[in-house]
Amino acid sequence: MKNHNYFPDSESFCFDRFPGVQVEFANIFARILEEQEINDVEALKLFSAEGIDLAYLIKVADELRYRAVGDIITYVTVRNINFTNVCYTGCRFCAFAKRIDDVDAQYLSLSEVSRRASEAWKSGATEVCMQGGLHPHMPAKHYRDLILAVKNVVPEMHVHAFSPFEIKYGAQLAQMTLPNFLCELQNAGLGSLPGTAAEILDINIRQQLTRDKLSTDEWINIVKTAHRMGIKTTSTIMYGHIDGPEHWVKHLKTIRDIQNDTGGFTEFVPLGFIHHNAPIYLDGTARSGPTIEENLRMHAISRIMLYGYIANIQVSWVKLGPALAQQCLRAGANDFGGTLMDETISKSAGAVHGQHMLPNEFERLIRQIGRIPAQRNTLYELIEVQSN
Repeated sequence: MKNHNYFPDSESFCFDRFPGVQVEFANIFARILEEQEINDVEALKLFSAEGIDLAYLIKVADELRYRAVGDIITYVTVRNINFTNVCYTGCRFCAFAKRIDDVDAQYLSLSEVSRRASEAWKSGATEVCMQGGLHPHMPAKHYRDLILAVKNVVPEMHVHAFSPFEIKYGAQLAQMTLPNFLCELQNAGLGSLPGTAAEILDINIRQQLTRDKLSTDEWINIVKTAHRMGIKTTSTIMYGHIDGPEHWVKHLKTIRDIQNDTGGFTEFVPLGFIHHNAPIYLDGTARSGPTIEENLRMHAISRIMLYGYIANIQVSWVKLGPALAQQCLRAGANDFGGTLMDETISKSAGAVHGQHMLPNEFERLIRQIGRIPAQRNTLYELIEVQSN
């Protein structure tokens, strides 16, 4: 991937004068470097940055990254277990869902989940991430039993499982209140929740993407309830489809407000829309995902808007590819994500960057951009920092 001149040598930058930068951008950059919180209008302006303005945006975000977490870039050794792809929700961005009688429909047995978890542990994984479709015939206690299928064979494995949409569905299946359902999962060994199913936290966009089957308010309530029960979650945004900068700013502000209230997010993960097989793209409604510049802006502005709130900004190498992921790690991000082993959701949508990356490849890519590789666990506790 070309650098597009957004990454000149550090000596070329002058934070005192911002040479060549438009005055409006220079004023915003100065406030950011003074660690003042920018407003919505300023954030929206940053999403229009091009050329030298974009180069400085990237550099300013990277400076905040350094102040927040230093030069360490982390990764986690994890196995994804997508336990079923059967789902009738009808999300228009999703190419993963199958019907029960489809030839490629999948519903893993609990014994197979146990086998995969055990295999992952023996391979060095510290986490399994379990997510799946909302299978209409799922037993009432299946979410609990999935956790037990892991913990019974590998008690030390961290179980990072079930999106807020799955939590809503599971509570309905079990006919339990949200707090009681989460408590049952905690007692079974749930460690944390993925903050997926966020897409864009805007009612109009969600209506078009998912028919608002999980509303913005429901997503917020589920993650806040989890946080107040001591369950950490990640946070995400899916961008580059029918959305735009005004939605991105609103979404980032919502994430920031939740974190200010609960402190329960471990990371923020920008997820670029993979369009190839998505129904909303195939019917001509959505565009073909974010541009390179939009990916760089998103990671940079995420760092800026969430600075002082969420320390860790993760790149999705499955969606970006290794080269663009490296560039985003120079634009404010500090985490390379996970080894994954069996990622199938992005692959179903048409992602072409693989399903598994070995730790030594993470370390090579991190060193290539002059940073320090470190293996972490799910909650960002460092396991091993590599020497230079």
